[in-house]
Amino acid sequence: MSTPSTPLPSITLHDGTVMPQLGFGVFQVPDDGARAAVETALETGYRSVDTAAIYGNEAGVGRALAAAGLPREDVFVTTKLWLDGLSREGVRPALEKSLGLLGLEFVDLYLIHWPAPATDAYLEAWQGMEEIRAAGLARSIGVSNFLPEHLERVAALGGSIPTVNQVELHPALQNRETVAANTRRDIATEAWSPLGQGAALDDPAIGAIAGAHGVTPAQVVLRWHLQQGRIVIPKSVTPSRIAANLEVTGFSLTQEELAAIDALDRDGRTGPHPAQFHG
Repeated sequence: MSTPSTPLPSITLHDGTVMPQLGFGVFQVPDDGARAAVETALETGYRSVDTAAIYGNEAGVGRALAAAGLPREDVFVTTKLWLDGLSREGVRPALEKSLGLLGLEFVDLYLIHWPAPATDAYLEAWQGMEEIRAAGLARSIGVSNFLPEHLERVAALGGSIPTVNQVELHPALQNRETVAANTRRDIATEAWSPLGQGAALDDPAIGAIAGAHGVTPAQVVLRWHLQQGRIVIPKSVTPSRIAANLEVTGFSLTQEELAAIDALDRDGRTGPHPAQFHG
């Protein structure tokens, strides 16, 4: 198996779990294509894979994990609870179904996919999440697409705090209030759609930085995320891009370059707004 030219960074979550900072996402990858994509990623050197029940590709991911033959402790696997399991009683059967498809006895990280705040079901679900962690079915538990007010309500339950909040975050949508709320509670911020579905790659400022370093615009944006402490999960099914997305540790952006990308923030949301999405 090939490996990146320099070691990949990791982040220690507040519960002590060590998570690779750069992982491989499979959103919108069909199940019959997920095996090949994940096998390529693992062969290239990725050691973290992010999927979700609603993606419909957990079985393909599981086949790739089995085919890779890597020790279980060497691969960090994340999946997510969909809205139909958003209750205290619904969490365990949903995760058990995901584990069956993945061919695993546990996942490393299990996330509530959306708060769907029209009801308080996410609060009940959080208690179910604590129960599946205690049962050893997930090493760490967290959330996805939670706004500061949702995090506050989870904290008010008086139990554990999510280890991760996975949110849409890229140069055109930097989600600063949510990132600040995560930081206050020692919650790691994980960026989905870290390249803004490719839109960021056409920005002249990013292109200029890429030219200065002799790297691609995608590598610049991923490096920007990493240097600001975020976890990223870029997705691709193209082997050359899968490999290129991993080669982001051999250069560093200056403070001026980081600031230039920070300045691109606007309302460039590509997915639903968490306050308005109810499935």
